[in-house]
Formats: sequence, structure tokens, C-alpha cells
Amino acid sequence: MEFDYDLFVIGGGSGGVRAARLTAQDGHKVALAEESRMGGTCVIRGCVPKKLMVFASEYPEAVGFARDYGWDATIGKFDWSAFSTRMNQELDRLESVYETNAEKAGVKIYHSRVTVEDAHTIKLSDGQTCTAKHILIAAGGHPVRPDMKNADIGMVSDDVFNLKALPGKLLIVGGGYIGCEMAGIFNGLGVETSMFIRGAQILRGFDEETRGHIADCMARRGVTIHTGCAPVEIERRGDKVWVKGSNGHQEEFDDILWATGRKPNTRDLIAESVGVKLDRKGAIRVDDYSQTDVPSIFAIGDVTGRVELTPVAIREAVAFHETVFKGNKTPVDHDLIPTAVFTQPEMGTVGLSEEDAAEQEPTLVYATAFRPMQQAFAGGEERVLFKMLVSRETDKVLGVHIVGPGAGEMIQFVGVALKMGATKADFDRTCAVHPTMAEELVTLKEPVRVLD
Repeated sequence: MEFDYDLFVIGGGSGGVRAARLTAQDGHKVALAEESRMGGTCVIRGCVPKKLMVFASEYPEAVGFARDYGWDATIGKFDWSAFSTRMNQELDRLESVYETNAEKAGVKIYHSRVTVEDAHTIKLSDGQTCTAKHILIAAGGHPVRPDMKNADIGMVSDDVFNLKALPGKLLIVGGGYIGCEMAGIFNGLGVETSMFIRGAQILRGFDEETRGHIADCMARRGVTIHTGCAPVEIERRGDKVWVKGSNGHQEEFDDILWATGRKPNTRDLIAESVGVKLDRKGAIRVDDYSQTDVPSIFAIGDVTGRVELTPVAIREAVAFHETVFKGNKTPVDHDLIPTAVFTQPEMGTVGLSEEDAAEQEPTLVYATAFRPMQQAFAGGEERVLFKMLVSRETDKVLGVHIVGPGAGEMIQFVGVALKMGATKADFDRTCAVHPTMAEELVTLKEPVRVLD
């Protein structure tokens, strides 16, 4: 059978574009459909604009340090309009780069919503159909609002980057990494920021001690965190939003940001007759090679609900290309993925949490919390946290968690060491770089806890 394309990719995010480019560069005929903007969640509505906002929100603290270090420094009013204009110019530039690079590689781009009609057929929104030997779904995900009355009053993370002005007082609902990152950003930009979180602590799923440390630091910086509290009533009252929490707390805000989860973009994407199976959350079910229940259809990235991180989607794209077009069957590797959470202070983490390590095997816990040199000189009280989990039997490092300035930068290289199977002895015999915070990673001498 003759096909229009060797590969049709659905989704112009980092994973989809990588797979499309690699395959086209190998001489195959490739098309890609994107209904919104090239670059996907990461470039347009996630990682990139969020990190730019983190940078912007950190300058008041930096100016405070400058004064403590002898500079006659002051900071004026933050101009959201000026920053937002420049941020969107940068996003436009990156979007253009994504599209141009894909086209240069030979990828045909359709700016269209599509549906998968059968194992080899794609239908575009204008009614046109295309056939492909292989279909790769990399459609990403989207933020969701809770199913409650007046939930539409609040915004979601996608809306943050298009705000016309900053709210004076903001409620963030949800204590995951998106909610916590946004809390740090808005607090740093001078917005009175509160959080409602349903559980007893922020950042569910991360190391317990680490997330507690971050919560303490966030509170010290001015974020009000209401634990064990979910909104039960919401009303628009004039130009304010009144919210009642499940713990009885009532308060008015200028705006609400829902950070209550994301769902894969699978709605109306695949005809039921095709046979692609979804899990109960609507994510596409795939095997270790990103293949669905239909042999010609594959899926990568957030739409699969596996590990929702941009670098992971890119690696899944490379593995897909190796498997399908290079004849080198390559399973996706989701083991020991280093991750940064750009809270303030930020966190870097790789490997097991203390709780997971304790369930797996007897574990030695090494940890230290201290005021770094820059903070101590300026009279600051915030401490950084370094934590290492080590197998009692094999001495292998099972996990590392860092909270403090540059944690994301540090954890990248720790991830390399753990991927190579580093032991505590390997860290111990590595010479420290002094004076740095990172030297603590090689000077942790005695465990603070032994988990049998």
C-alpha cells in the first residue's frame, strides 16, 4: 500500500518536533500537525515563560543582597506590561525557530486540528485526509479546573502568561509543583499570595523532609499556605472573588489560579473504532517502546501520562525514531530522571525519596541544612538542604535531594553520577570545590538516620 507519508506526527511540542525532524533528516517523508502554536506546552505555555517569570521575580531579593554587600541599590516598581511584551517576543522567536527548523529538515507542517480515523489515516479540520505508514501522537496535555460551581471564575496556568495586569491579591489552589512555582513567582513580583492545598503538605510525591523544608521557606518569604483546605464555595463579589475553604476559612481575592492538575489531550482525537486504548485518566496506553495497541500508532510525552517532563518527551522521541526508523529496538528509559522544581528556593532531585528508599531496602540517610555563605554574610536565616540516601548493603546512592540556589544546576551533574551507579564511597573520594554549597555533596560523613 502506498502512503502519503512515512510518518505523521500529531503535536508540535518538543517531543513531536524532535521525532519529526530526526525522521525527515533520514530521508523519510514526514508531516506534522499542530492546532495551536509550534513549541507546545514547554515553549509557549510552560517551562520557558515560567522560568523567565522566575528570573523576574528573583530581582527584589538580589537587590536586597546588593545593599547588604555595600551597593547603594534600590528597586522600583515592577512593570508587568514591559516584561510581558518582551517575554512574548521571545516566545514568538522560539516558535519561529521550532517551525523553521522542522521545515528545513523537510517536515510538512499543517496548522490544523486532526483526528485519527483508522490505523493509517488522519483527518484534518478542513476535511482533508492524509495517510501514513506510522502515526505518532505527541499531543500533550492541558490544565483543568475542578468540577464545582463558579470554577470558571479562576484562571489556569495557561492564562498566567497572557495576564494584562498582575492581581494585587491571589489565591492559588493546589500544592503541586505548578502551584508552588507560581506561588514563588507571584510572591516575588509583589503579589499578596495565598495557597489552599487539600493535603497536609505541599509537593505530594516528593521527599517528605525536602518538601517540608521548602514549605517553611515559602512561608518565611511571605506565602500564606492553608493546609487541609479546599475551596467549597466561590462567588464573584464586585471586583473581588470570595472563597470559602473546607476548613471554614473565608477570604476575598482579586483572582484565583487553579493548579489542580492536568489531563492528556485525547478528547475527540482518536476514533473509537481505531482501537487505541486509553487509561482511566484518558492517557494513551503504550508499551516500553511507546507503541499503542494498534501496531502502526505510537504515542510519546504528556499524552501518555508517564513522566510529564519535556526532556523525557524528547528522549521518548529519540527512542521511537531508533525503534521504528533505524531498526534499533530501543525501550524508553524512565529510570533515575533528574528533576528541578523552580520553587523559591528551588529544588533539585534525582532517585528515591527517603520514604521510597525505606520501603525498598535498609537505607542510610545523610543530610545537612545550613546557611550558605551569601545568606550568612547578609544576615539571612534561610538554610539550604542537602540530602543523600544510600543503600546500607551496597553503598550505592539511591537518591539525592537539594534545596537552595542553583539546585537545578547541581542536580543535573548528580544525575550523571547516579546513572553511572555511583556509591557513597565515590562521592567521598571526590575532592571538594571550596567555597561552594555543592561541596557538601562530598563531605557528608555520618548518617543522621539509619532506616532498617
